[in-house]
Amino acid sequence: MSEENVVGTVVEKLLTAVRRGWFEAVPALLKELGPGERKEALAELKALRTEVRRWGWERWNEQVSVQKALRVAGAGCHTGAAAAAAWIGGRDLTDWGRATTAQVLEVLADRDPAWLGDVAQRLAERPTVAEDEYVLVHELVVRSGCAVPTTEGYVVGWTAAMTRRRLVEELRADPQTPVLVPRVLDLIETPDRLTWSVGPEAPTHWPTALATLAAEGVLARASLVDGCVARLLRGGRPRDLRFPLALLQLLDPTPAERRGRTADWIGMASHAPSPVAGYAQDVLAGLAAEGELATPELAEMSAQVLFRTEKKLVRAQLTLLTKALRRDPGAAAELLPVVADAFGHEDTGIQERALKLVGRYLPTVDEQVREELAGAAAALSPAHRQAAEELFGAAEFAEDLPYEETLPPVPEPRRVAGPAGTVAELVADLVSVSKGRPEATPEEFERALDGLVRHAHLHREELTAAVAEAFADAWWAGDHGDRGDAFARETYGVDVVTAAVMGRVRQSRLHDARVRGHAPSSCVHGALDAVVDARLWEAAALIGTDRLPFLLAAPTWHTGAIEPSVLVERLRAYRDAGVEPAPVDFAQALLRLRKGDPSAAAAAAAEAAALGTRAGERLADWLTTDASVAPGLRFLAGGQVSSGRTGPLRDRIVLKIRERRAVRDEFPPAFRWLGGAEAKAGSRCHHWFAERRHWSAVVPDDREALATWLLPVLAGGLDWDERGVTWGLTALAESDGPVGETTHLALALGLGCRHTEDRLTAVDTLLVLAARGDLDPSMLGASLTRLVGDGTVKPNRLADAARTAAATGAYGTTWAVLAPVLPALLAAEKPVRGLGELLAVAADGVERSGAAGEIPGLGAVADRRGSSQLVVQAGRLRRALRTDS
Repeated sequence: MSEENVVGTVVEKLLTAVRRGWFEAVPALLKELGPGERKEALAELKALRTEVRRWGWERWNEQVSVQKALRVAGAGCHTGAAAAAAWIGGRDLTDWGRATTAQVLEVLADRDPAWLGDVAQRLAERPTVAEDEYVLVHELVVRSGCAVPTTEGYVVGWTAAMTRRRLVEELRADPQTPVLVPRVLDLIETPDRLTWSVGPEAPTHWPTALATLAAEGVLARASLVDGCVARLLRGGRPRDLRFPLALLQLLDPTPAERRGRTADWIGMASHAPSPVAGYAQDVLAGLAAEGELATPELAEMSAQVLFRTEKKLVRAQLTLLTKALRRDPGAAAELLPVVADAFGHEDTGIQERALKLVGRYLPTVDEQVREELAGAAAALSPAHRQAAEELFGAAEFAEDLPYEETLPPVPEPRRVAGPAGTVAELVADLVSVSKGRPEATPEEFERALDGLVRHAHLHREELTAAVAEAFADAWWAGDHGDRGDAFARETYGVDVVTAAVMGRVRQSRLHDARVRGHAPSSCVHGALDAVVDARLWEAAALIGTDRLPFLLAAPTWHTGAIEPSVLVERLRAYRDAGVEPAPVDFAQALLRLRKGDPSAAAAAAAEAAALGTRAGERLADWLTTDASVAPGLRFLAGGQVSSGRTGPLRDRIVLKIRERRAVRDEFPPAFRWLGGAEAKAGSRCHHWFAERRHWSAVVPDDREALATWLLPVLAGGLDWDERGVTWGLTALAESDGPVGETTHLALALGLGCRHTEDRLTAVDTLLVLAARGDLDPSMLGASLTRLVGDGTVKPNRLADAARTAAATGAYGTTWAVLAPVLPALLAAEKPVRGLGELLAVAADGVERSGAAGEIPGLGAVADRRGSSQLVVQAGRLRRALRTDS
């Protein structure tokens, strides 16, 4: 047998093992190969790796096994450190790296230490590899004797590698500890292991372990203190600051260390999250008690802390100021103007404390300071107006002007830009919405789709060439095997139409997708997705033909609505060209018609009827009848205040879509569910946690319908305290169409969301609806009463939302919404948590707007003994209503 045949046989043994996924056998086979043989094998391994990447899901198990073997074999065949690290850390191979660590180390065992160190450092610079395969990288570091990597991935991997039961012993024995611990404090995100909620006595408590090592001298204590302070000053999420704060508290800075960092403590107290600010405030209070905090420093600190929203911190700061003034009354001229900053605090109790403190030391200040304090008193709540006048004199206050409600400007509808004028512009649009990018707006989606249809009709060859070049590496352009195709499961947005231009969508797939219709068991959101998909499948099937010259359903307004006269002209162009409207495209166009102007709709209907086509007749009929597809609502059994919730809210909402024969008889299958159905809103629904911006553009001129479809999203968000569920409320505020019970219910749910940003969106919606004259406070109040009563909406969250709305100047609107909610809460058998906050916001609204009226049950609560917030605010609200009535 020739030498060439022998070489080929040895290499083939290796390649056969790799193809069969025998990664454990690879190290032994590599030992039989010399440098030339490994070079030959490497070329085959690269080709095989490229091939495996293209395998479909049907070969998943085989793909995993082969990639494991590829990783080991390639690591042993590469001679350059950079190439070896790139191979070992390749994204398609590292997913299975943990299972191959021992084999990779074995095939690299005979390499030079310097070479191994180079590979280790390169792998450490790859965040995912360094973190997930810390054991591999660390072993390479140990074998090479190179410097310990300090990359973020390596540090995170190191923290995860520490065992749970003997943390102090492991850290003490690890020579990397003095190098990596300071680096931990430099990270923006604290590693998960260090944030676990365990007590200081637990053996897995990192702060305790590090403080112990600092006491032993294993770690430099001063460096740790510096690192903790620096990390806390940089700020971040409370979760990421928990570790450095706990460590700093255990290190217990010395008096000298505390004095030397006064500016740092002031910075933390001013801007850090509450736990950090509270710690810094305590440190500064200790310095003040020791006489180590100068009056200008206390004034600087107070000017920041008194503007914070946390009442505990503000109260503690007022206490600190009280003690400082008691020790040195001569500091009043410098400190009282800072105390007056609390006059504008949202809590009237804090305002009262600040006013009393100012009154106590007012005689010690000169006239200039007195005038400054009197001017600041204008920010006090009307509840403290009399006390302020007694203190400063009535002449200091201007006569009250008539109250004027402040509401935001009404958003104007915005016309959308037309489709791309050139193929190059269109390709840029297609790239921006590729793969159904979720952040793409409906306007971007529609512009790309309409431009694609138009240019495929007018410039098919130019478009095909441009798309082929721009999407040469697209995921759907490759080989998807014999058993499936790229769009076997979904459309992936405009991608299916783009692929159809290049002939990359099977005709059988297009046919099946267009005729299968809508699955009756789908949730309402699945049905809405099916409408969007039906448009895409239809466009993909007709793209580039004379049957679809342009889209009838392309919106004219940013909300997704179409002006009736525009659709008439589009149908006229279709008639003149001898083209029948595509069924799905025309159905979507009808649902998008803007009907807010009855005279414009009537004129368009007359023009449509005069077209002399069946499509024109359908358009005329649609414009002259009530085309709302808004479902009716009913609730399964709910509850009363404090009775507890009976089950997830979204499972208690039943949608009843009324019978519409025109929809059921004349619309394509994907739309027929809009002609009549009944189902639980949350039944089989998995969409509530995700944003689907295209839902609002299906029926953009029917706010009640959109609100109904948003209910499961909002209700599910409240049931599970999810974030980002109020995205659809903006469309409700900006769209046209009547506003009824369902819109107000959706708004009520948004006001009760857990997360601040969601409540802010709901508040914006409330104010815009009020500015447009579409808000019915009584209807919204009735929805809130029901939701608070069954425990869905917590009073403290509603209070926060109402406080935010009132702070914009909409005090009258806020009071009008809260007034119907209060009687049921006041009549509850058990005290309702958060009711005191709600009464405070209501009282502020009455005091500032001059509203009048009576609230059943308010007097009984106000007459109770005690000084709880509930009793105090009930009395305040009763006095305000009596004063203004």
